[in-house]
Amino acid sequence: MLVGRQPSSSRIWPSGGAHVWPPGGTSSVQSHQRGHLVYAARGVLSVHTEGGTSIVPANRVAWTPAGFTHQHRAHGHTDMRIVFLPASLARLVPERPAVFLASGLAREVLLALTGPRRRDRAASARLRRVLVDELREADEQPLQLPEPRDDRLQAIARILYERPADNTPLAELGRTIGASARTLSRLFHDELGMTFHEWRTQLRIYHALVLLADGHTTTHVANACGWANPSSFIAAFSALIGTTPGRYRTG
Repeated sequence: MLVGRQPSSSRIWPSGGAHVWPPGGTSSVQSHQRGHLVYAARGVLSVHTEGGTSIVPANRVAWTPAGFTHQHRAHGHTDMRIVFLPASLARLVPERPAVFLASGLAREVLLALTGPRRRDRAASARLRRVLVDELREADEQPLQLPEPRDDRLQAIARILYERPADNTPLAELGRTIGASARTLSRLFHDELGMTFHEWRTQLRIYHALVLLADGHTTTHVANACGWANPSSFIAAFSALIGTTPGRYRTG
């Protein structure tokens, strides 16, 4: 995958770092010897692994274990914070990539660990333990777009990535690629673990987060992402994100 725009500023140290990304900024494909947490203090991040794309808005924190190949992408002007965990703490969180709902305390600890003020090792270690304790109590809140492997699902994914507002029924999409709605429904269930409607809703929320990060209004985002009216969009967005689009945009 090609590397996009680079960070406009960076601060890196052994236990973490901070990158300010322009819209569309993309890291290299990489892996680390230690697992790490990423948090978007501003903007929206997506974390790409072989398992799919996880969306990380400002009320989520993403965990990538050691050794997992990954890539980050910024949507809107994004302030990305990174915290590496020692093995003693990493063993307390999942052995797979995960996205957690970030409590107010977890967000403050992440900002403290990655802010300009330098703390001694003991103080930083205490904060990391608090952070991991918060994550262990938090619900996993995945906003993930699984990557289809089947050629037929990949063809549908390409259509809807390019046109998220497309309301074409699955049967009609199937006719354009030479597959029945029944076959495609089975593939969505067996390969991605969700229905076509659920997958398309996740895709649309992903695009909605990007547009909101760029400052667009709720009405514009609803129309651009295929909802018939703003009320339907607000309901779907709130169910997945846990807050309304208006509060998310201003928060």
